[in-house]
Amino acid sequence: MNIFGIGLPEMALIMVVALLVFGPKKLPEIGRSLGKAIRGFQEASKEFESEFKREAQQLEESISMNAKLESAKQIDTATNKEIENSTTASER
Repeated sequence: MNIFGIGLPEMALIMVVALLVFGPKKLPEIGRSLGKAIRGFQEASKEFESEFKREAQQLEESISMNAKLESAKQIDTATNKEIENSTTASER
């Protein structure tokens, strides 16, 4: 088991030191607070990730829409030139 680069022996040593420093009555309370903080961080991380994905999707849709509009403009311009050329050719 390797969490944050800390192995099992190091984790046990940290727990023993924490038990000596804070005492057995305060340790569960500290654990709960730490758990709540980690849970809050995970929720904020998920919210940031979903917001980032939503913005990226909107950007992709915008780029796609601009590409379609450019393509339609080019087709419309080409069609207008063909009409002008055919009108000019029929007048001759």
